[in-house]
Amino acid sequence: MNNEVCKQKQALVEKLGVAIEQKDQLAPVAARILSYIILTGKSGTTFEDLVSKLCASKSTISTHLNHLTDLKKVIYFTKPGDRKKYYTINQDNICLSIDSMIESWSSQKELHLEIRKYKDESNKVSKKEDSKFELDFHDDYIQFLEEAIKAVLKLRSKIIEKNNKIKKIENEKD
Repeated sequence: MNNEVCKQKQALVEKLGVAIEQKDQLAPVAARILSYIILTGKSGTTFEDLVSKLCASKSTISTHLNHLTDLKKVIYFTKPGDRKKYYTINQDNICLSIDSMIESWSSQKELHLEIRKYKDESNKVSKKEDSKFELDFHDDYIQFLEEAIKAVLKLRSKIIEKNNKIKKIENEKD
């Protein structure tokens, strides 16, 4: 990998790490490990690579890597004739994140449907025009949530389909 790409990767590890740290409430080093693994791809990364590239102690990397493995955020594989473990992102975990996102959006949608219904009923009994609620925001937000849920479900289906194809090929090799 050339020097410019390495610099770009390191900057992205930091930027993505901050986002993951906040979203998943992970320790900073754990978030950077996960970021590095995501940006390394399916070839995987070794414990030694993580120690070297993230400039952290072996014990720190080990502790956080074990934690990420326990959380099932990362998995590892080995290569024939090589005793090293190669860590990659757990594709199943992506579907769990998507499920959590859909659950949150569905709850928000239900809440906004209830609020909209209340405001609509309130508008019907209100005599004063200037005290009536605007409903456009709720209509637009509910539509947005429906479209977002639909799009993310489509992505989830594609991920599952791809994972199933990979598992089928791996089973045929055995």
